[in-house]
Amino acid sequence: MAVADDLARVVTRAQSAARLDPREELFRTPSHLDGCALFLRYLPPTTRQVGEPKIVLYVHGATFPSALSIAHRFDGRSWRDELADAGFHVWGLDFLGFGASDRYPEMAASAEHHAPLGRADSACRQLERAVRFICDWHRAPRISLIAHSWGTIAAGLFAGQFPELIERLVFFGPITWRPGKAAPASYPAWQCISLDDQWTRFTEDVPKRAAPVLSQRHFAEWGELYLDTDPQSRTRKPASVKTPSGPWQDVAAAWIGELGYDPGLIRAPLAILRGEWDNVTTDADARWLFDAATGSPIRRDVKISRATHLMHLEESRHQLYQEARCFLEGLEPH
Repeated sequence: MAVADDLARVVTRAQSAARLDPREELFRTPSHLDGCALFLRYLPPTTRQVGEPKIVLYVHGATFPSALSIAHRFDGRSWRDELADAGFHVWGLDFLGFGASDRYPEMAASAEHHAPLGRADSACRQLERAVRFICDWHRAPRISLIAHSWGTIAAGLFAGQFPELIERLVFFGPITWRPGKAAPASYPAWQCISLDDQWTRFTEDVPKRAAPVLSQRHFAEWGELYLDTDPQSRTRKPASVKTPSGPWQDVAAAWIGELGYDPGLIRAPLAILRGEWDNVTTDADARWLFDAATGSPIRRDVKISRATHLMHLEESRHQLYQEARCFLEGLEPH
């Protein structure tokens, strides 16, 4: 039985996860691992569309799921609201170990007893399941992807293996290849990430004399929801979310010359969006990816002012929204 047919037969609507919008539809569908289900959220366009549907799937990064990224509302408005108003069918995937998807069974054991969970090869197989289901749901041959940070490794690997399923790619804050000879850092199966860890990561790249780009009020609201993604988070001291370490291992490998995919295999148009103050995706990183994606027929490299690696949570997020939407629609930048 084809994967898409299999998914269509066994998909179940997710009842336990809270809807973030009255129009939102939630699904649970099998992953590539027996007994582990993936969670998908879907928001339809706000107006009836004519012609081929515009479909986009959000692929999250290493530490937080779809509800806290593309679907999270700052002052009542989210990135996916913007896309839905522009006529897109907007999907979000939570990888195993994140958000409302199932946890790897190994996450119940000691972190030191297993290899890092959720590396790019596993994430690519999860992404294949999700994309085939979405294509089957809409009866569409391909969709576009928006991927962040480590999620670009999984998305890049998938795009190289299944180019026929990809319309366009938006990589923001992508992880790229860097030269190196040392052995990468070694991570346990999983790790716990606190709000202090997140705040430091979110703010450390802003220049000392620059005005903040992330609102403390917004972070406080976001942080409580982040802790909610792990029912045990508030039983730990400090409160923290158990997270698969595979993404961190993939990043460490990429930065010593072992990127988890070959950008030359990408056949879809590719946008590289990064922040002015992003030290994870530097000018050199973006240039390397732009030059390495030789099979992409259209490439765009855009630097967004007053933005860091977490630009989708910051004041400059509307610039990100605009650049991503224009590229997905095939429009020229303003």
